[in-house]
Parts: sequence; structure tokens; C-alpha cells
Amino acid sequence: MDTLIFATNNQNKIDEVRSLLHKHFKIITLKESGIDMDIPEPYDTLEANASEKSKVIFNITNKNCFSEDTGLEVAALHGEPGVKSARYAGDNRSFDDNIEKLLLNLNATTNKAARFRTVISLILDGDEYLFEGICSGKIINDRKGDNGFGYDPVFVPDGSDKTFAEMAMSEKNNFSHRKKAMAKLITFLNTYHGKNKD
Repeated sequence: MDTLIFATNNQNKIDEVRSLLHKHFKIITLKESGIDMDIPEPYDTLEANASEKSKVIFNITNKNCFSEDTGLEVAALHGEPGVKSARYAGDNRSFDDNIEKLLLNLNATTNKAARFRTVISLILDGDEYLFEGICSGKIINDRKGDNGFGYDPVFVPDGSDKTFAEMAMSEKNNFSHRKKAMAKLITFLNTYHGKNKD
């Protein structure tokens, strides 16, 4: 069985990937691989930040690995908050403060179109592959729902009249940008394994 390091210590994400992958790959966290560090995200694109994280882990371990970066991109704000989604209102990473700043910046426009975008960087046998997942929707003016995290209370995906925060996880996964990117990764891994392993 091949080992694949997922550049996260988020157990929920790890459990999801483990449940979706076939038995060909053993998925381990940074902690399980002996790495205890915060990997910087210094770049201005999701692709570059995801790539940076996976390359750092590969250079340390020389083992197959993958990472992800996710952002909310709002059309009227020229793609903001984007890579700064988690720190939009400052380094304290307050979800409420981030939403407050977002709604304030959108107050003067009727264009509320937005999308969540996830980029996954996989390094496999020394080669890098990128996978993208997008969920388009809109920002609403008032928070709704108690589930989820981040901008979920003010984001309504296309095809629904609920915010992400009003959905159970199973319903959110029908729209989820992260789930779409992960599905592409998993399909690739299973196909790759079939072509390159006995």
C-alpha cells in the first residue's frame, strides 16, 4: 500500500479522504508523518500557495503528498478576499469580522456573485498535478444558519435557496468546491495506481 501525506492536521478532512480512496493508498497527516510546522502561504494565488505547501512537504520527506488552498472570490471585489479569505479582516482569523468586512465592502453594489474555489496540489513520484473545484453562488446581506464555518452563513450556492450554514454536511457536499476538487484527485489517484501498479 502506498503512503500519501495530506498536508493538514484537520482530522475531518483526513477522514473524508480516507473514506473515499480505494485501499491502494494510506493517507496520513502531517503529525503522523513527524512534521510539526505551519507552512507559509506567501503567494497571491491559490495555485501557488497549494503548490508551495506540497513542495515543502515533499522536500522534507521525499514522499508522495498533496495539499489544498481554498478561497472565496467575489466578482464585484475583483476576486477578493481570495487567498486572504481566512485573514480578510486581519490576522486574528475571526469569521464574524471577515463576514462583516465582506458585507460592508459589498454594501454599495447589487452584484453579489461569488464563488468558492479549491485548488489541490499533488506531488506523485516527483511530478506535480493540480486539481480545481468551484462552487458558484451569491452573497446575501444577512447571516443565516448555524452550521459550517467561514463565510458559509452568507453564501448561497447556485441551485439552492439555502446558505451553506443552513445545510447539513451531506447536503453541502452536493455543491462543495472542496468535494469537487477531491473527487478529481481521487479519480486520478485510482487511475494512476491502476496504470502503474500491479
